[in-house]
Amino acid sequence: MPILNLKLSGPEDVSLSKKLAEELTKSVVEILHKKYELISIIISFHDEAHWWINNESLSDLNAKSFHLEIKITDSTNLKNEKSALIHKVHKIMSTHLVNIHPISYTAITEMSADSFGYDGSTTEYKYIQSIFSS
Repeated sequence: MPILNLKLSGPEDVSLSKKLAEELTKSVVEILHKKYELISIIISFHDEAHWWINNESLSDLNAKSFHLEIKITDSTNLKNEKSALIHKVHKIMSTHLVNIHPISYTAITEMSADSFGYDGSTTEYKYIQSIFSS
């Protein structure tokens, strides 16, 4: 896994969603060494009038913003890898969003392997099963 939840300011844009999904997936594979086929991305758009930074709406600031949360299994990446991904995400978003507000967040949340999974099994179970299957 991971799962990425990207919130963008502005109107829905399928073309932008597709580009960002492709670039973010590629970055997660290259930087965090995650399996391409296990990456899931949810992208949602939010009106700038309802997105506030420092008590001002993005519409008043004439700015764009994003919030990206990435959930990965705990202790599967080093600090420098996570830092590199956060830097890369900002570069990607700056390429696609005009007048991006500097208070645009990327958060990497590390989930315990025994409480995070897919296909009905935890990541920990899948890991243990892979050891005994070998």
